[in-house]
Amino acid sequence: MPVLEFLNGLQKYREDAKHLARQRQRHAFLIEPFLDDIKGAKVLDIAAHDGRWSYALAEAGAESVLGIEGRADLVELFDELPDSAAKERVTLAAEDLFDALDRLIAEKQTFDVVALFGIMYHVMDHFRIVRQCVQLSAKLIIIDSEFMKGVNPYIQMVKERTDVEINATPQIGGQEIAIKGVMSSAAMERIAEALSYEIEWLPWENLPKENRTVVRDYFRGPQKKMVRRTCALRPRRS
Repeated sequence: MPVLEFLNGLQKYREDAKHLARQRQRHAFLIEPFLDDIKGAKVLDIAAHDGRWSYALAEAGAESVLGIEGRADLVELFDELPDSAAKERVTLAAEDLFDALDRLIAEKQTFDVVALFGIMYHVMDHFRIVRQCVQLSAKLIIIDSEFMKGVNPYIQMVKERTDVEINATPQIGGQEIAIKGVMSSAAMERIAEALSYEIEWLPWENLPKENRTVVRDYFRGPQKKMVRRTCALRPRRS
């Protein structure tokens, strides 16, 4: 069965071949390099959207996947995905991600793998969210995000509308414009270092040029201030 074939259960993928092709290219960097880590693992998917990556992580062999998503209407879309043994191992919850992480920590839960796909450039509390993952005893944290270019460790503040489903959720009631922070790669490295985690950047530059059409945000030219990247954090070896 082709990778992410289950996504044809959602209308937007059936009607947009490029969108599906994009997710397949991303799967090769977000999941395939970590199959040994995912197999049999307890996985947490933060900002799970419609559950597509939670399903993919279960399909990759996770023993269980808990997906946390702030928008209840997106969680409901998960029901449209095809029933399977993998889907049965996924639980999605509509909850503020920081509240959910605090709750899981208070419950003394632990997770082998934590996925942070497409969320780290929609929040302001970057250190807090990674620290919470550390408190959950994560052996592997996979982060896919937009990052500011440049060599210095900094966070660029950006405004973002909250009425777009792929944007930040409201930070206070009725908020139409949220403030988010986009880290530089060096800032991400500083956070990992402070929490005693090693960081590895996935080699998107190895993707052949003819395959980059649907993932151009990972290959933005020098005139752009941001570029999408993927990294993996693991506890530092003593």
